[in-house]
Amino acid sequence: MDHHERIAQQFHESIRTKQKALDRLSPGIAAAAALMADTLQREGKILACGNGGSAGDAQHFSSELLNRFEMERPGLPGLALTTDSSTLTSIANDYAFREVFARQVRALAHDGDVLLAISTSGNSENVIAAIDAAHERGARIVALTGHDGGAMAAHLSENDVEIRVPAQITARIQEVHLLVIHCLCDLIDRQLFGG
Repeated sequence: MDHHERIAQQFHESIRTKQKALDRLSPGIAAAAALMADTLQREGKILACGNGGSAGDAQHFSSELLNRFEMERPGLPGLALTTDSSTLTSIANDYAFREVFARQVRALAHDGDVLLAISTSGNSENVIAAIDAAHERGARIVALTGHDGGAMAAHLSENDVEIRVPAQITARIQEVHLLVIHCLCDLIDRQLFGG
């Protein structure tokens, strides 16, 4: 297989995964956007966490809220828990890597806030710990997962929203997660600011 064929294969797999995800994920995306918009309208905030590529997605989401997505509007309160290297390393050193997001959630989350918890496998222990901490603080969860939802699925309550990508390949799940994030940003803006 030459390079062009391999590239075409990657594109076609991505397209197929997104087409397969559309009908399954649309209701969850709409519910998550409504939850987030309501939280922001009530002057709550959205915290986001994940590891590796999912950490990048958490930062991408919070930057779209804080700055802007596609329309001019005031900044919205979003915070990626993945960006403060001093906090992350001190918690990992003093406690455990499992606690790097949970300790931040316990300090920053309030009743009515939302945690965007991102894990392609659904098995990231530190993201699961953050979910549990968010519930302790009265926050609700929007979970972006893949595969079979992993262990995270068992930690979600009926008031939470799981958006589970119907795929097994990490790259394909991450590609859909990014599209979901853009959908959430678009719907939040439209619900809060019209257009």
